[in-house]
Order: sequence, then structure tokens, then C-alpha cells
Amino acid sequence: MVKEEDNVADANAARPSGRASKAPKSEQTRTLILETALRLFEQRGYDKTTMRAIAQEAGVSVGNAYYYFSSKEHLVQGFYDRIAAEHAVAVQPVLEGDTDLAVRIRGVLLGWLDVAEQYHRFAGQFFKNAADPESPLSPFSEDSVAAREAAISIHRRCLAGSDIKRDPELDELLPQLMWLMQMGMVLFWVYDRTENTERSRRLVERTAPLAARAIALSRFRVLRPLVRQVHDVLVEFMPGARDVRSS
Repeated sequence: MVKEEDNVADANAARPSGRASKAPKSEQTRTLILETALRLFEQRGYDKTTMRAIAQEAGVSVGNAYYYFSSKEHLVQGFYDRIAAEHAVAVQPVLEGDTDLAVRIRGVLLGWLDVAEQYHRFAGQFFKNAADPESPLSPFSEDSVAAREAAISIHRRCLAGSDIKRDPELDELLPQLMWLMQMGMVLFWVYDRTENTERSRRLVERTAPLAARAIALSRFRVLRPLVRQVHDVLVEFMPGARDVRSS
């Protein structure tokens, strides 16, 4: 078996110089285990990949693998957290740039597609588990709260930095609705087999102006109850979405 130190060194060599060398060994090992797991999920499928196989492939002990990730589901949560962190970095120029809400929504959603593109080839492996509202892999589950709140926070900043007039009473609901819209896009993306997921990108281009216009109209008193009703319907009928209320 390859020694753990050798595997960590190989993983570091594959990253940009000066970045991995600054990471503590524990962080390097955690990253190695996560990247190994993602590779095996792609090759063997999520259900057929065991923690023992991940540890063996990564060159670490099973106990060490469980030290960093208490379960296979926890590994997927690590993947969610990684996507969320990379997305936050990628959309920083968007959030600091144009104040037009349609442009901002478009940039945030396309930014997610750009970050997630490298994982698209095995995204379907997770979906059959994530679609189960009882699964800890569900984006609506308690286990996913950190990644979910990070994503909602991006939409909150997207809205707050825009020049659009809105009802302050809806400031909590609107970012949640924007995130639920993103979840719909993610579902479409999972099944998108066009080159470079072109249809998903076209979906963003078409829906961003519509979403911005709907948010602009929501400031009118007569439409405020409608926004709340839409939110309540989504929360009630999307699997597991009731947890979004308390995020």
C-alpha cells in the first residue's frame, strides 16, 4: 500500500505551487480523502463505494478516514461545502459589480454552473440519494444546513447589492425563493446532457430577467401576499423544503 505521506505529497504536487504547502497536514489529508472519494464515486458509483475502499485508495487507515469523515454521507457533505466555498469565491466579482439585479442573478447562477461543471459527470450518482427527503444528502436536510445557508447568503448579498426597490418585509423570504430557484436549475443541470451543459446556461439566461422582474413587482403591496403564498407552496410541496424556514 502506498504510504499516506506519499499520497498527500502527490495530491499537493497536483495543486498550484505555494497553496498546498501552506495547508496543515490535517487539511491536506482531509482533502486527499475527499478527492479520492469523489474519484471512486465517479468510477464505481456512490452505493458501491465503501469507506474502506476510499481509505485503501487514499493510502490511509480506515480509522483515519473515519476521523475526518464520520460516514460516507459526511463525505458528500464535504463535497457540498466545497462547492459552496468555490462558488462564493467565483461570484465575488459579480457581487461587487453591476447593480442590475438581472445581471447579478445571471452571474450568480452561471458562476455555480462554472464551478460545478467538473463534477457534472457523476452528479447523477448523488441525486438518487439526495432526492430522498429522509436522506442526509438532501440539500434540505439538517446535515446540509451549512452549505444551504452559504448558498442563501450569496442570494441575500445578490439582492442587497442591487439597485432594485423592494419591500423590506420580504428581505428574508426573497433570498430563500432565489435559492429554491437555483435548486430547480440544479435539478435541470443534473439531467442536462448537452455539450458544456448549454441548455442549463440558456435556462439561466432566460430566467434571470424574469426573476428580477418578479422581485421588482413584489414591492407593490397588492403582490406581497402572493410572494408569501408562492414561498409557502414551495416550502410545503418541495421534498424536505420545510427546513428552509429555520435556516
